[in-house]
Amino acid sequence: MADTPKDAPEPGRTLVRNIGLLMTGDLDKPLADSDTLLIENGVIVDFIAENADREIDAGGCAVAPGLIDGHCHPVFGDWTPRQNQTGWIEMNVNGGVTSFISAGEVHLPGRPKDAEGVKALAMVAQRCFANFRPAGAKVIAGAPVPELDFDRNFYADIKAAGIKHIGEIGLGTVAKGLDAARVTRWCRELGIETIMHTGGPSIAGSHHVTFEDVLKAQPDVVSHINGGPTSIPHEAIRELCRSANGALEAVHNGNEKSALVALEGAIAEDRLADFLIGTDAPAGSGVQPNGMLRMITLLASFGGLPAEQAWCCGSGNVAKRRGLEQGIIDVGCPADLVFMDRPSGSGGGDVLGAMVMGNIPGIAGVMIDGKMRTGRSRSTPPSNRVPIF
Repeated sequence: MADTPKDAPEPGRTLVRNIGLLMTGDLDKPLADSDTLLIENGVIVDFIAENADREIDAGGCAVAPGLIDGHCHPVFGDWTPRQNQTGWIEMNVNGGVTSFISAGEVHLPGRPKDAEGVKALAMVAQRCFANFRPAGAKVIAGAPVPELDFDRNFYADIKAAGIKHIGEIGLGTVAKGLDAARVTRWCRELGIETIMHTGGPSIAGSHHVTFEDVLKAQPDVVSHINGGPTSIPHEAIRELCRSANGALEAVHNGNEKSALVALEGAIAEDRLADFLIGTDAPAGSGVQPNGMLRMITLLASFGGLPAEQAWCCGSGNVAKRRGLEQGIIDVGCPADLVFMDRPSGSGGGDVLGAMVMGNIPGIAGVMIDGKMRTGRSRSTPPSNRVPIF
């Protein structure tokens, strides 16, 4: 009998019991009235206790869906050349992130910019991360950055090759409104998801992208609406919240004040379901293993958003807008789970209260596809309680 691949879902049935607080990641109902999860072959199948092959005692910890970093820049493996640091993805898993969506593999030394090279890089990145999952993480890579000399056939070719989304418009020579609008139109016709840089330049060769450029292009995701890292003016952010059709994404690498302006704008326009978060890591500000947790805590403390809703911005909201199965705790969804509690020594009463007062939670364990990938986190403060598994 062939060996089971190491990243295959956990076989059989797993019962998770004694859950202190169940956070669904679904903005429509962010908290569930259950203390039990039943998992079968890596998928959530029920909220009741039945016979299982193994049990996990959550020990009163909160359980939430694994976070989805909707904006990052992986290269290959678990290494970032910009910081020459290994293990950044694995450390982010310790920070509660179970899935990562590439916004372009732009930090690869010698990155090609010709059509054939860009297509080849996207295909290799996508296939490599499908075969290699650091700490079990799901890295959705292969995001080619548009250049001005790419015609519609280029996008048809990448679609045929299995590429589902492009990298940030604005990181290459396509940046301004009419050029970007041509690319988004082609991609819309072909069924390819588009994202667009917003704000001042980031890496060498990237461009200043204004809110007018974004409104002309109308991408599927307004990437780092709070800057990556340099923000557009606050009134321009409010105008994007009013008039942009795409999801509104704020990142940890951006301007924190502008992130709160974007949150306020999204709420004012009844668009909280369109508000997503990511990190933009690895970036000029370095590797950020707790970046997603810090964004959630920012929204819950200074932003005044209930902490369970803030968690949705980094899980279910991303899943729904980006077409993913994970990110929500419900029957039929992958069992990508975070066990957490208030950090030892924190006030606030529980993990939600700790986030409201500005403390990031203590991650006590991370599960991906029903398989425990970490115990108590190596990147967060120690959790007050821990599960037994």
